[in-house]
Amino acid sequence: MSTPTRQITLRRHPMGWVTPNDFEIREAILPAPPSNHVLVRAIFMSLDPYMRGRMDANKTYAQNFQIGEPLKARVIGEVIHSRHANFNPGDLVHGMVDWADISIAQGSNLRHVDPTVAPLPYYLGALGMPGMTAWIGMEMGAPRPGETVFVSAASGAVGQIAGQIAKLQSCRTVGCAGSDEKTAFLLDELGFDAAFNYKSSTAVLEALKVAAPNGVDMYFDNVGGIILEAALDHANNFARFIQCGLISQYNLSREETTGVRNLTHINRKRIRMEGFIVSDHSDRLEEFMSEMKAWLSSGQIRYRIDITNGLENAPEAFISMLKGGNFGKQVVQIGPTPPESHEAKHL
Repeated sequence: MSTPTRQITLRRHPMGWVTPNDFEIREAILPAPPSNHVLVRAIFMSLDPYMRGRMDANKTYAQNFQIGEPLKARVIGEVIHSRHANFNPGDLVHGMVDWADISIAQGSNLRHVDPTVAPLPYYLGALGMPGMTAWIGMEMGAPRPGETVFVSAASGAVGQIAGQIAKLQSCRTVGCAGSDEKTAFLLDELGFDAAFNYKSSTAVLEALKVAAPNGVDMYFDNVGGIILEAALDHANNFARFIQCGLISQYNLSREETTGVRNLTHINRKRIRMEGFIVSDHSDRLEEFMSEMKAWLSSGQIRYRIDITNGLENAPEAFISMLKGGNFGKQVVQIGPTPPESHEAKHL
């Protein structure tokens, strides 16, 4: 048995901003899957900012992508051939596999997904790693009713969930995003109390002061850079800063980064700043899934997906996402959706 597929591989380590020339699409022939493995036909593939670090040669917290090898991503797919007792052809699964039309996957690294609970892309977003990242981060920040929570990249995969959790906890919720359309979404669709477009604001700190007149008690940081500086300047005493991501820095060399110039506020204001990696909390997956499913079912949490069609367009979609071009959780649709799946109107 052999199966043809297309794969996207890492052609070279990016120098600065990622370009299309850092990727290569190739045709390959997959052998029959070994014992306890399955063949998975990709339907939706997740694109996430943390992948940028995996493209570098320098060691990061996740295994680096290797030159000449397919990149890896979380995928929702359909089992088309199985040599694992827990999976049958036609099963819908979630797991980390190749950027490819079809991949060989170890069965122990897959889990079933229910297409009747939510749209399949949600398992890569609100019900996936981004949703759990927001859930864990908000728990770490422990906002109290009446406090002001500020979320950067608030219309993105993680930010839109973090902000809505803050609202569920009766906090004043402030978000920033990179366009007027995105800030309108935060206000009109997600119920944020205030939002501003950091790209059109002449001074981010002044915009934050207007949006959060009583200061910032908790900051959920997805961006870093000048927005982190503004949050430090406007933080209240004993604020909690949860450092989820620093997307403004991912494509810069060490020499190009300016650094955060006001870290003295951490001492003066007794700020607690804490970073985390969501995979350290994998033992809480079922607890997270139960609560998030309930929030989605009740309409207390809403979620926006940004879909790019075609495996061949994944590199451009990834580059655009790193520049803020996505609106919501970025996924790539690689194959057709099974007819019994949840209706797309919820996207």
